[in-house]
Amino acid sequence: MPAHAETTSRERVLAALAHREADRAPITLGHGVNAPAKDQLRKYLNHKTFAETDAWLSSFTDIRYVAPRYCGPADKFDARPDGSRTDIWGVPRKPVEYTRGGVYYEISENPLACATDASQLFDYLWPQADWFDTSDFDEQIKKINGGKNTYALMCGTYMIFEHAWYLRGFERFFSDMIENEDIAWTIMERVTDYFVMFFRKVLEAGRGRFDILFGGDDIGGQHGLLMSPSMWDRMVKPHHKRLIDAVKPYGVKVMYHTDGSVAEAVPGLIDMGVDILEALQFDAKGMDPKILKDLYGDRLCFHGGVSVQSTLPFGTREDVVSEVKDRLRVLGKGGGYICAPSHAIQAGTPPENIEAFLTTAINYQSNH
Repeated sequence: MPAHAETTSRERVLAALAHREADRAPITLGHGVNAPAKDQLRKYLNHKTFAETDAWLSSFTDIRYVAPRYCGPADKFDARPDGSRTDIWGVPRKPVEYTRGGVYYEISENPLACATDASQLFDYLWPQADWFDTSDFDEQIKKINGGKNTYALMCGTYMIFEHAWYLRGFERFFSDMIENEDIAWTIMERVTDYFVMFFRKVLEAGRGRFDILFGGDDIGGQHGLLMSPSMWDRMVKPHHKRLIDAVKPYGVKVMYHTDGSVAEAVPGLIDMGVDILEALQFDAKGMDPKILKDLYGDRLCFHGGVSVQSTLPFGTREDVVSEVKDRLRVLGKGGGYICAPSHAIQAGTPPENIEAFLTTAINYQSNH
């Protein structure tokens, strides 16, 4: 590349994925900015509309998301009398307001809770890949890139263990993995079947233009894994490996999301084919950025790590600047890091801290 040429977002991301430093580390907004926090940011920036604020936020990000259009059964997503809506899995979610108009859609029913035998699962209406239309991918990508390869492109999202317990119930599914293994295994098998078909369709329609496939499962809590390493290795990991083996021939890197204290699972994640670990909750027990980088930085890229649990919502502007610089210095050494929040930026996060995160990340040069 000529010395005067400007590094594109995609070149920056590909350098990070190849464990090379570029002009700076790539940036994303992770899981986004929740509506109340975005409204405060809009006012802070003196923007008249959310569209203006969205454009400002987007100007910092190096990865763009492309998704197919839903064209499946019309009754999916229809509102129930209590305000709940089902997702493509048939899991109802009820809106729960958390602050100043912000809403999370919480699971209100587990449709497979009453199954007593794995044979009963085969009559369930599982989602199908043909419920999604990829025919506008060329148009979407052209709109993002303007006919060039300006931005890295990502598709997703998959979850296997999480969708399984959404369908069955959290406690019940953990009991299944001990007492009714056939039920637990069959649900995860059917979930994986769907995602293999779905992503083959998406990636074939992408014709080599996707750089990253996003997915994962929350397998950690604040103090450790949600299950024993041996149970995860035996019951959950094989399904992820089957899916990752199916998508890797399309040339994508796999970004795996999990919250919590998951250092114990990292070798297994690498073994099953994960390329990028996300979201890096360093407030959780045993999650140390330097240790993770030293142990796995030659085999694994990292995405996230700027705390939405402590620093962004409760720190000073100076605390945010210091943490962002530390993440870039430690995780970004030699490449292999995409700077982002550790999850969605939550309501109550001071807008000056959001601005500090983004402006610090974009101005931090790799030679600092």
